Amino acid sequence: MKDYIEQRSIAIGQYIIETNATVRQAAKKFGVSKSTAHKDLIERLVLVNPTLAAQARKVLDTNKSERHIRGGMATKEKYMHEKEHE
Repeated sequence: MKDYIEQRSIAIGQYIIETNATVRQAAKKFGVSKSTAHKDLIERLVLVNPTLAAQARKVLDTNKSERHIRGGMATKEKYMHEKEHE
């Protein structure tokens, strides 16, 4: 694995742990696709830094379990915003 990919994987992992960010947020911050960010966290980081990978995995699992709630909140916000402009 190339050095810059290892460094990016570590940086994304640290970012997610520090900010409880989603994969989408991390991908946007680091200028990579969501797929690349996910692969960096799930496959590559385990090879480079297993401890950091385990911590990042906990955050990802939490985010995954809460995503249906976030989606509902976003939809509610959307319709509340539309009502204000009627």
